[in-house]
Amino acid sequence: MRAFKCERDITGRDDDKKRVMKILQDLDVKENISILPIVGIGGLGKTTLAKSVYEDSKFDLKMWVCVSDDFDMKKIMKDIIACAKGKESREVAPEQLPSELRATIDGKRYLLVLDDWWNTERETWLGLKTLLVGGARGSKILITTRLPSVAMITGAPPYLLEGLSESASLDLLLQMADRKIEEIQESDMLAIGKEIVRKCSGVPLVVRIVGSLLFFKKSKHEWSQFKDNELPDVFQREDSIKSVLKLSYDHLPSHLKQCFAFCSLFPKDYELKKQTLVDLWLAEGFIRQSNTSQHLEDIAHGYFMDLLWSNFFQDFQKDPLTNEETYKMHDLMHDLACLVAGTEYWVALDDAKSIHERARHLSHRLNSNIMGKLPISRLKASPLRTFLSVARYGETRSRGPISEADLRLLIQSFKKLRILDLHDTCVGEVPRSIGKLKHLTYLDLSDNFELKRLPNSITRLQNLQTLNLNCCVHLKELPKDIRKLVNLRNLDIYECNELGYVPYGLGQLSYLHRLTRFILPKDKALAKDCCELGELNGLNDIRGNLSIENLGSVTDVVAESKAANLIGKHYLESLQLKWGDFDTDDAIIGDRDDEALLGGLQPHSNLQYLTIWEYKGESFPKWLTENLAPSLPNLVEVRIFFCGRCKRLPPLGQLPRLKFLSIWRMPELEDIEPSHSSTSTPPFPSLLELWIDGCMKLKAMPQTPHLEKLMLAESNPALINMIFELNKLKSLEIRYTELPECLLEECLKSLTSLESLRIDRCHRLTSLSPQHLSNLVDLRIWNCKELDLSKGESGNINNDLDFHGGLQNLRSVDLSLLPKLASLPRWLLRVRNVERLHIGGCDNLKDLQDLEALQSLQRLTILACPSLTSLPEGMRRLASLTYLGIFDCPELERRCNRDGGEDWDKIAHIPRIRLGWG
Repeated sequence: MRAFKCERDITGRDDDKKRVMKILQDLDVKENISILPIVGIGGLGKTTLAKSVYEDSKFDLKMWVCVSDDFDMKKIMKDIIACAKGKESREVAPEQLPSELRATIDGKRYLLVLDDWWNTERETWLGLKTLLVGGARGSKILITTRLPSVAMITGAPPYLLEGLSESASLDLLLQMADRKIEEIQESDMLAIGKEIVRKCSGVPLVVRIVGSLLFFKKSKHEWSQFKDNELPDVFQREDSIKSVLKLSYDHLPSHLKQCFAFCSLFPKDYELKKQTLVDLWLAEGFIRQSNTSQHLEDIAHGYFMDLLWSNFFQDFQKDPLTNEETYKMHDLMHDLACLVAGTEYWVALDDAKSIHERARHLSHRLNSNIMGKLPISRLKASPLRTFLSVARYGETRSRGPISEADLRLLIQSFKKLRILDLHDTCVGEVPRSIGKLKHLTYLDLSDNFELKRLPNSITRLQNLQTLNLNCCVHLKELPKDIRKLVNLRNLDIYECNELGYVPYGLGQLSYLHRLTRFILPKDKALAKDCCELGELNGLNDIRGNLSIENLGSVTDVVAESKAANLIGKHYLESLQLKWGDFDTDDAIIGDRDDEALLGGLQPHSNLQYLTIWEYKGESFPKWLTENLAPSLPNLVEVRIFFCGRCKRLPPLGQLPRLKFLSIWRMPELEDIEPSHSSTSTPPFPSLLELWIDGCMKLKAMPQTPHLEKLMLAESNPALINMIFELNKLKSLEIRYTELPECLLEECLKSLTSLESLRIDRCHRLTSLSPQHLSNLVDLRIWNCKELDLSKGESGNINNDLDFHGGLQNLRSVDLSLLPKLASLPRWLLRVRNVERLHIGGCDNLKDLQDLEALQSLQRLTILACPSLTSLPEGMRRLASLTYLGIFDCPELERRCNRDGGEDWDKIAHIPRIRLGWG
C-alpha cells in the first residue's frame, strides 16, 4: 500500500495563492472589513486554496466556519464564537448570540472564512455582515462559493478560480499515478497522459481521481484503453465532473462500495473520526475476514486507507497529542454517496416527513420528542438497522433531553437495530427494555452527563461490539455482569470521572480490542465484585490507549503485576500507570514494594507514549534503567508526574525517538540524566519539548541539541544557567521560579531562535534585557514584583546605540502586574513593528510618554492601572491603531469619554474604542 501524505496539496495554485494573500494583506482600504468571494465550480479547489491561505496568514484572530447549503444563522454565529475562542461555546440564549459575537471580534483584526456558501438572499447576508463590522481595520471575510450570485449579494468583486494549466494538471496526474515523467517519456505514455489531462479540463478533483485510477494501470496499452473507452470528456460543468466520480466509484470492489455508501448518512462538511467510522462499518458487518489471523480492525483500517487514497475522503488529519484521526468528504463526493446509497440510507434533519418507507439506515439531528417527529409507521415494512445521531457536540442539548418514554418507544419500534447512537442527547436513564435489541452491535451513549447507571439488562446484548460511554462524567458503575457481552470489542470509559472500578469478569471478554481504562477498586470491601490486574492477562489484542488506575491498592504486587502481561500487548500505543492518591504513611508504603509492582508492568517494545503517575517508589525497575533503548525504542513521549520519592529518572536520554518529556511535582528529583553514559551519542537526540514543574532539587538538565520548547515552573534557579546553548529554542516559559536578580543578558543573547518568551511570578527578578532576541515575536511578563524594565536605561528612544536593531520581529507584548513599571521602557519604544500591547494591573504606571513611537500599533488594552490618569498627545499620531480598550481605570475612562472628556480629541480617530465593561 502506498504511504499516505497528510499535507495539503495545492499543485498549480501558487499564483492564485499569491494573489489572494496580497488581497488579504492589503491594509490600504476604506472600510475596516473587506470581503473576497472565491467563485468556481465544485472540484476546482476553492476550499483547498482558502485553507492554504488561511494557514499562512497572520491576523489577531482567525476563524473558519463551514456554511454549506443548510443555512442556519444561529449555528453560524455559534460556530464563529467557538472558533474564535478555541472551544465549544457555552449554551447561550439565541437573543444573546449577536452581542456575544460582537464582543468576541470587537476591535480585533480578524480573518473569517465562510466556506461553501449557497444562500443567495441579500437580507440574510446583510444580517450577518452587520454583526461582523466591529473588527479592526484590515479585517477580511473570505467566502468560497460555487454561485456567482453569492458574490453579487456581497457587493464585492469576486476572485474567479480557473482550472489548472495543462502542465500543472499533468504534474498532479503523475503524482497521483505514482509515475515520474522520465519513466514514461520514451514509451509514449507521456503523450497519452497529456491527452488524459486535456479531458480533465483542469479540474483538480477529477485529475486526482483519474490519477488514482491510473495507479493500478502500468502499461501504455492500459492507459490508452482507459483514455479511449472509459474516461469521458470533462467540461467545467458539475454533471460531467460527477460522471468521472461515478467512474471511480464503479471501479471500487463491492465491499468498499457499501462502506462508501454508508458515509451518505453524515451531513456535508461533517468532520468525522476515523475510529468511529471503522467501528460503524464493523457493526454493520461490512468487514470481510479472509482468514482468522487477520484482525477485523486492521482490515477496516485498510478499507479506510483505500478510500482515502482514491480521493473519496479528504482533509485527513492526525492530532499530534491525542493521535485522533479525522477526515471530511468533498461536497461532490457526498452527492455521489447519496446517489449510490439510494433510498436504503436516509438523512432526517429537522424535517423528517419525507423518510422513505424502504429506509434501513437512518441518521438524524433530532432530540426532544424524537419519536413524535419520526413517522415510524412508514418504516415498519423494512426493518431499521441504523439509528445514528449526527448532531454536532452541544447541538441537541439546547433542544431539551430525550425522554425515557421516547427511548422505550424507539426500542419497541425498531427491534432489529444494529446501531443505536444516542451521544450527547441528554439521556438520564436507559430503559431496561434495551436488552430486547438482540441484534444490536453498536451502542453510543457518550457525552450524556446525567447518566449515572446502566441497567444490567444491557448485558443481554450478546452481539454488542462497541459500547461507548466516553465523557459520561457522572456514571458511577458498569453493569456487574459485563462479562456476558462476549462479542464486545470496544469499551470506552474515558472521562467517566465517578467510575470507581471495573467489574469482575472483564478478562473473559476475549475479543476486546480497545479498553480505555482499567480501574482497580480503592475500597477493598468491593474486591469480590471487581477486577484484579490478572484479568488483563489474556487481553492481548487491546490497542490505542490504556490507563491502569489505583495501582496503590495492589497488595500481591509481584504476582498481580506479572499476571497483567503488559509485555504481551503488542498493539498498545499509549500506557498510563496511575497509583492513585491513597492516604498512607511512609511505613505502609515501604511495606509495599512499588518498585516490584512497576517492574512487573513492563510494556511491549511497540509502546509510543508512557505516563507514570503518583508512583510511590524511590527508584525505577530494571526495564526502565537497564537497556532502556532496546526495551522501548519507539517511545516518543514520557510523562512522569507526582512521584514524590524518586531522586533520579531512568536514562531517558538513550531513547532515540523521544520528542516530549514532562516532569511534574517531583520534589526529591536530583538528576534527569546520569552523568556517566555507556554511549558516545549525545543524550536526547530527538527531544523537542521539555516541561519541568515542581522539581526544586533538580539543578541540572541535559544540553539537548534540538530542543524547541522549554517550560520551567517552581524550579531551581540553577537551571537557568543551563539554557545558554539552546540555540534552537523557540519557546521559553518560566513560572514561579526564584530567578537571579538579573536574568543575564548573555543568557538571552544565546537564544538566537527564540520566538516566544513568557515570565510569570518570578519575584526576585529585578531587570530584564530582551533586546538581543532578534526573532522574538511574543513577549509576556506577569506578576514580577521587583522587576524594573527600565533599570539601567538612559537617553531617549532615538538613541540606538547598543540596540543593534533587535526585536525587529516583536509583534505582541503583555506587561501585567508589574508594580515597578512607572513608564514604558525605552527598549520597547524603539521597536517599530509591535502590533499589540496589553498593560494590566500596573498600579504605579503614570504615563505612556513617547507611545507614538510604536507606529505599527493596532491594538492597545489598558486594564486596572489607576495611576494612569491621562493619555499622551502622541496618541493622535498612532495612525495604525484600530482598537483601544480601557478598563478599571476610573479617571482615564472619564477623560476619554466622548461626551466632554479632556482626552477624547486624542483618540477620536480610533475606529473601535471600549471604555469599561458595560
